[in-house]
Amino acid sequence: MDRIAVVTDTTASIPEDLLSALNIHTVAYYIHRGEEVLLDLVTITRDAFYSWMNAAEELPKTACPGPGDYLAQYKELISQGIHDIISIHMTSEGSGAYQSALNAKETLQQDEPDIHIEVVDTRNVAMAHGWIVIEAARAALAGANLAKVRETAENMIPITHMIQTADTLKYLYMGGRIGKATHLFGSLLHIKPLISMQDGIIISIGQSRSRGQAYRKMVEIISQNVGAGGKIKIAYLHAAALAEAEQIKILVEQKLDVIESFFAELSPALGVHTGPGTAGVCYFPVV
Repeated sequence: MDRIAVVTDTTASIPEDLLSALNIHTVAYYIHRGEEVLLDLVTITRDAFYSWMNAAEELPKTACPGPGDYLAQYKELISQGIHDIISIHMTSEGSGAYQSALNAKETLQQDEPDIHIEVVDTRNVAMAHGWIVIEAARAALAGANLAKVRETAENMIPITHMIQTADTLKYLYMGGRIGKATHLFGSLLHIKPLISMQDGIIISIGQSRSRGQAYRKMVEIISQNVGAGGKIKIAYLHAAALAEAEQIKILVEQKLDVIESFFAELSPALGVHTGPGTAGVCYFPVV
């Protein structure tokens, strides 16, 4: 059976060891820092970016890859003998990446009609997006055909969830990514908001007066979603806040049956909008 290549974006925030082990290919987002143009996780590292951001006076701008970026990645894979590609992207409600990938597919298939490319809008972000990529890549490595790999990804979309908190909504507000939670900005500067996604848009699902309280509420929400005795796969997500993610891990694993977990740090292109100090979880139930 021909190999299936799995393509995604750096914003999936998948740890490097999993990218390598599962043969996942990433296309970089752009970060415009003044006159400087950075490639997410290519010409800027997480550590360097978050260290700079702590003292930044102006929020950088981000831009999704263009059709040409995806076209270059697809052509590189074709040059390696790949004929089947699945390209999996963050919510189209918050980024143009999905549309760029569709445009690249259309351009490529005008010249390469025998190449099959499936483009998926995950309606998710960060490691919720990342989990969908990971499970699709595992299906591909297990020998599933392209249709089955796409089905695996699409089945993950409604069951994969993100919950995160930060000290402030300032970065989401400044970056215009706060969606339906805009009304919270003025009143919750000193409250720990709980942020999730619904229908591809960032929403508020609660608030707490301390990080510890926010983390306990996260565990309650996960337990309610999964049900008694439910099993989960979970990524402990953070932006320059590993110690916070470790606290969440302790609380989660005291109460829930975790069959796979790891720590994942947001890529700089996402961290622009959440700010350093963000911590949370991305998870899904396992039957």
